[in-house]
Amino acid sequence: MATTKFKGTDVELLGNEVNVGDKAPAVTVVNSDGLGDVVVGGSTGKKQLIIVVPSLDTGVCATETRNFNQKVAGLNDVTATIVSLDLPFASGRFCQAEGIQDLVVTSDFRNKDFANAYGVLLGGSVLAGVTCRAIFVVNEEGVVTYKEIVPEITEEPNYDAAI
Repeated sequence: MATTKFKGTDVELLGNEVNVGDKAPAVTVVNSDGLGDVVVGGSTGKKQLIIVVPSLDTGVCATETRNFNQKVAGLNDVTATIVSLDLPFASGRFCQAEGIQDLVVTSDFRNKDFANAYGVLLGGSVLAGVTCRAIFVVNEEGVVTYKEIVPEITEEPNYDAAI
């Protein structure tokens, strides 16, 4: 059973655990810009940086999103996608207010298919039902080459390792 921590307390992660070397499941999420479908994971012929955050309406998630937006600017061979359970309308407002242009910001709010397919759904805690903070890097063939489940949800990921 995979876990993370929220303010020092262990929290179980629900769903199917995906690890380095595994095929990244192709999952449809909703784009915050226009409510269209976006597929993350799978084999796309391009590298993918999948950034999972609990909610863009928190300070750490907002900072993480702004930082990744800056770090991926100019990377032509990578698709960088934020996945949260925020409603697409709220995510869209955040992106507009913060000038987020180099990331695809999506929501898994409909069925939590992504959260379950990647094993990043928080179980029994005050945050049960949202995603943990995680990073997945997927190569052109759809294989996970890097994974980070941030050990403490209230902390930022290792940006340099992910990039």
